[in-house]
Amino acid sequence: MSKVAFLLASDFEDSEMKVPYDEVIKAGHQAEIIGLKENETLVGKQGKVSYAADKAISKVRAGDYDAVVIPGGSSPENLRLSPEVLQFVKETNSAGKPIAAICHGPQILISAELLKGRTVTSYPPLKDDVVNAGAEFKDEEVVVDRNYITSRTPKDEPAFVRELLKVL
Repeated sequence: MSKVAFLLASDFEDSEMKVPYDEVIKAGHQAEIIGLKENETLVGKQGKVSYAADKAISKVRAGDYDAVVIPGGSSPENLRLSPEVLQFVKETNSAGKPIAAICHGPQILISAELLKGRTVTSYPPLKDDVVNAGAEFKDEEVVVDRNYITSRTPKDEPAFVRELLKVL
């Protein structure tokens, strides 16, 4: 089974973390929450769920994981300034491993300069940012482009999870 890294900071969109995380585990895969600090409590912006970071980004390597999930909300904004997060995502991409990003998740791909020539979706207000980063934006529930799986909002979670589980 696969080992999946969930990149997370506080103020994530509750269901965009909980639903994929629970489904990955239910399918028999291993899920680890990677934050900026180990054991840090990370709280969803709706206050419905919270998680403790299993590991700090400074202590992990992209090669230790088979896929990466980037939940939305304000979490990506809180992570995108970390050079270690950007390097981790770049190494994951270089290895051709799946990167699944929902809602604001593509902000990390933008900051890592990984969208040029790609086709993705995101939270619709990010369209200009995605296009300015060199990607084609599609307003669809899920867009799969090589190793990228992207979705727009919580209502797209079923399609997002379906495509993620397919590649795992």
